Amino acid sequence: MDGLLLVDKPSGLTSHDVVARTRRAAGTRRVGHAGTLDPMATGLLVLGIDRATRLLTYVVGVDKTYTATIRLGQSTVTDDAEGDVTQIHDASTVGREQVESALRGLRGEIQQVPSAVSAIKIDGQRSYARVRAGEDVALPARPVSIRRFDVNGERREGSSIDLDVTVECSSGTYIRALARDLGTALGVGGHLTALRRTRVGPFEVAGAQPLDSVMTDGPRVISVTEAASALFPVWGPDPELVRDARFGRRVPAPRELTALADGDGTVVALIDSEGKPVLVFAPA
Repeated sequence: MDGLLLVDKPSGLTSHDVVARTRRAAGTRRVGHAGTLDPMATGLLVLGIDRATRLLTYVVGVDKTYTATIRLGQSTVTDDAEGDVTQIHDASTVGREQVESALRGLRGEIQQVPSAVSAIKIDGQRSYARVRAGEDVALPARPVSIRRFDVNGERREGSSIDLDVTVECSSGTYIRALARDLGTALGVGGHLTALRRTRVGPFEVAGAQPLDSVMTDGPRVISVTEAASALFPVWGPDPELVRDARFGRRVPAPRELTALADGDGTVVALIDSEGKPVLVFAPA
């Protein structure tokens, strides 16, 4: 059962709910996830089972792609549809050129203030817990990279505009905050009404298993070798170097984090740029 499991998370469940159900289906407690999805969100959740949980550290930081719907004209306390509406504005006069101009300011390397209702810890306590306790929370801005933020469709109803968008971004980006900031830039407020994660690094939601199928048919995992080969360049040195790596010894340093494979193509270790085995999947 060692390997990564790609799950298409349904709406209404937390990422921990998905982990708990997968533990029952896989018959092991050693299950974790690489990057939380809010309960409202759907789409790709990457899980690690047994030895592959050690790979999750390297999956968390990869780029991601989302499709989402942003409603202009309304702000909420959570920056998404799960929070109470705090402000209403007339967005009916906002034109497409104004939207495109505002989007340009939210692409590239930007400083983003995360949503206050988030899982970020402040002095050991989650930010959302402080907000729910009545505190005013102001989180510091952090650098994120927005490689794509494009409008795919538009629907107008009354004083609101719904924009269907695609976002390609670095790890740690809050799509809710992008919705908020787009509305702020246009002067009409905005929040997220739908979110779906379609890609995590090299993994696509098209290859994911529905959660119901995981429970009824069992997890369909990607082997450690297949997963590591998708995430890193693969190096197959001579058998002596493979043996050294399996003993945890340094080997000639590759230029980047590299998956080291034996003569059969099985990944036995991850080697960092200094030649040190940082993960050994098949110890000697």
